Amino acid sequence: MSLEKLIKQCKQKDLKAQSQVYHLFAGKLFALCLKYSKNHQDAQDNLQDGFITIFKKIEQYKFKGSFEGWLKRIMINTALQKYREKSVLNLVTEEIPDRIEVELDEEQVSLDFLLNLIQQLPNQYRLVFNLYVLDGYSHKEIAEMLGISEGTSKSNLSRARMTLKKRLEEQELLKKNKVSE
Repeated sequence: MSLEKLIKQCKQKDLKAQSQVYHLFAGKLFALCLKYSKNHQDAQDNLQDGFITIFKKIEQYKFKGSFEGWLKRIMINTALQKYREKSVLNLVTEEIPDRIEVELDEEQVSLDFLLNLIQQLPNQYRLVFNLYVLDGYSHKEIAEMLGISEGTSKSNLSRARMTLKKRLEEQELLKKNKVSE
């Protein structure tokens, strides 16, 4: 069955079609939820809440643009809304350098390890890092989405990069110490 037909059936509240859409996109959207969640359980909660919103708002999808892009936007907004409700986005006003370079030995650093490091970031840093670095939003867009200033967005991004760099360097030092033992 075509995606367009599935979407039309979802708009008619067809549970079988909704289940098919869920199974088609749940894997990719769960990976997206992991980026915006503190842990696996939060990601599962965000995925479920996001799909509830998707099926409530599917009438709003007008077949213009990518359906998958529309789904991703809802998932991101679902995760961000949970954090806004918890009021965890603290303002940071301190000036920090714009760019922090991190050198990675890609053969020795796994994607799972990087994702774990990102998930360990404080909420405000993780959200800004993901929105800017991984999803390509501008600081202006991030500021609007999170209800913060552009300067705070830039500062949180810089702090996230510094934290990740420090943790990667610590990991590299641990590896070197194990080799020398």
